Amino acid sequence: MKASRLLMIGLLVGTALSTTACARRAVTNMQTLISSDCGQHWRRIEPGQTIPRQLLACDLRVSIPNYPMQGDALFKVNFQNRVLVTVSASYEYTITDSLKFINNARYVGRQNSEADGAENGAGPYETAENLIIDRRIREVASNLLRDEDIVTFDSSAFEDKLLAEMNRVLGERGIQLNSIAFVPTPDVQTRQAIDAGAAIRVYEAIGLGDLGRQMMVARAGASSVVVNNTTPKSVGKED
Repeated sequence: MKASRLLMIGLLVGTALSTTACARRAVTNMQTLISSDCGQHWRRIEPGQTIPRQLLACDLRVSIPNYPMQGDALFKVNFQNRVLVTVSASYEYTITDSLKFINNARYVGRQNSEADGAENGAGPYETAENLIIDRRIREVASNLLRDEDIVTFDSSAFEDKLLAEMNRVLGERGIQLNSIAFVPTPDVQTRQAIDAGAAIRVYEAIGLGDLGRQMMVARAGASSVVVNNTTPKSVGKED
């Protein structure tokens, strides 16, 4: 009787030790979230802590990257006076609050998958970029550029303003932009108009505004001359 009891205790202790040894732990480069009610409420597991075993059908686990990721966006936007340009924006972002993020992007992060699996890599989060970050960049940039003159546009100063406003908007969604590059590309006619406007400012700055306008009008009306250099073919001598 005593031997069987000792055997039972030994089995229980061995099972407990093996369970502890095989238990999964949250890793530092991923944010691990678990839910016991099919995703209605989530709880974050801190790095190094044991991830509870999933025993019920509604027990879920999601891993979200805890490292910087890159994204880019391409869209059209209007400057002051409805000057339409194409904008290329590239940025680096970090998911700083996984609990806020999962409530805005429930479609990413494959449930009940391994934290270091390919399904939890940066690739699937491109969907979140398109639906969360890219959309906000377009909306915020459109609002800020309505009062920006394309001729005097300072890209560096605008990037600082855009970054601050984007982080204010994305902070509610658990995302932070670490940096952003904003490059507007106007069409050919708009670029010519920008060059003309900049030239006028230079002429006016040195007191030659009227002369500058006359020179620009003369240059615009001047016909372009195309010179083609052709090499004459050698003609053989007649017999």
